[in-house]
Amino acid sequence: MKRLASWKVSDDFWARVEPLIPERQRDSEKTYKRKSGGGRKRQDPRKVFEGILYVLRTGCQWKAVPKSEYGSSSSIHQYFLEWQAMGVFEQLWRASLLEYDELEGIAWEWQSLDSTMIKAPLALESVGRNPGDRGKKGSKRSVLADEKGLPLSIVISGENTHDVKLLAATLVGVIIDRPSEDLTKQNLCLDAGYVGVTAQREIEERGYVPHVRTRGEEIEEQDKNPDFKARRWVVEVCHAWFNRFRKLLVRYEKMQRSYLGLLMLAASVIVLRKIKRQNKGNIIYG
Repeated sequence: MKRLASWKVSDDFWARVEPLIPERQRDSEKTYKRKSGGGRKRQDPRKVFEGILYVLRTGCQWKAVPKSEYGSSSSIHQYFLEWQAMGVFEQLWRASLLEYDELEGIAWEWQSLDSTMIKAPLALESVGRNPGDRGKKGSKRSVLADEKGLPLSIVISGENTHDVKLLAATLVGVIIDRPSEDLTKQNLCLDAGYVGVTAQREIEERGYVPHVRTRGEEIEEQDKNPDFKARRWVVEVCHAWFNRFRKLLVRYEKMQRSYLGLLMLAASVIVLRKIKRQNKGNIIYG
């Protein structure tokens, strides 16, 4: 079977998205000149969703969406804003993780957390001056991942926010319910940026066993013990998966909610493509 382009929506993918798409309702307090059903025909929701995915994958401007294939670019952007406000992308991410947990099982035992810098030249919210980039505007993306690199929580902040200040929000923001620490021991791997009493207290209060190591310590441990398995780097893989969505590499969205909506959609794709189905194609690529 021929693999679909990364921005195409397979039937299996759409089957998971369609139930989450809300029906547009008329405002009961507003007077309309046309009767219900009149005027321009409503755009196909599947084509709209595919247009949003096209922007996310290619990194193009919203106005550059091919009109011949997806329709009006301004309408696609408007749908994106509406669906984001209604929580469609958050619901899709949550549903994807729940499905993965049922079929594959989320690896809760070893989790890792880290943040990365994002250039944000046009951002108006969750943005700060990057001291490492001549004071240019930037944002920071903090992610919690399971042992296999699946994103469990995402937090956006200004670039000049210290990693430790994002720690609590990232741990609290897990999109699905964590298992009880009495049933599953949950270890949290972090780098040296999270050293200190404050970070350790935040981690332990939320039922995690902290493992704060520098990269050099992990390499040294591997040299001493061939069976040692470095685990903190898994979150770096997760960040790399996000960066394969070109719209996320540089943040051009002014509002935090818009960029977060794109991140949630990307997280859904990352999770769904990891589900293995015997004798069936990949959910995302067909």
